[in-house]
Amino acid sequence: MEGSRRWPTEDECIGILERAGCSKKVIEHLKQVEKIAAAIARKMIERCEAATQPDEERAMCRVYVDLELVRAGALLHDIGRGRTHGMRHAVAGAELAREMGLPEELALIIERHIGAGIESEEAKRLGLPPKDYLPLTVEEKIVAHADNLAGKDGKLKLAHILHDLERKGAAHVVPRMEALHRDLSARCGVDIDDIDIG
Repeated sequence: MEGSRRWPTEDECIGILERAGCSKKVIEHLKQVEKIAAAIARKMIERCEAATQPDEERAMCRVYVDLELVRAGALLHDIGRGRTHGMRHAVAGAELAREMGLPEELALIIERHIGAGIESEEAKRLGLPPKDYLPLTVEEKIVAHADNLAGKDGKLKLAHILHDLERKGAAHVVPRMEALHRDLSARCGVDIDDIDIG
């Protein structure tokens, strides 16, 4: 996969998840996240393809979005749940992805998908290896936020997520979550809340 940059297909991802011990419930969640992430990535791609203004509109299109990487990353981001359901599932999942020989781009999506990212000091408090787990690439950001937006019955709105964070005593995450939402919405040319996932 690595040399040709062919990312795993949906069927390949499902097979990987099953071999990793992920439950059907986790796999259904991953399919929902993939649907949301793919819709966001397609909206970014459509906006860039339709851009006619040489300045501001094109500036958001300087970063290429790899739709197939987004799809594979979304499907595999919770692979660590085959080992643990705690906060460490992202670290465990990245370790597992590397053990399986999956490309580093996928391992990083898995490792950095929690919330709107976790800074080093917060990681230490949570018992994670001390380093930043902030999504950096556009694909990492899309998967992280699609995971936030995935509800049992479809895509959640940002306001719902922010309210839930405050209710759980995680108000310190709100500015980072809002910033991630604004960044991705700007790249899409529309508020992500308004993107139909079909």
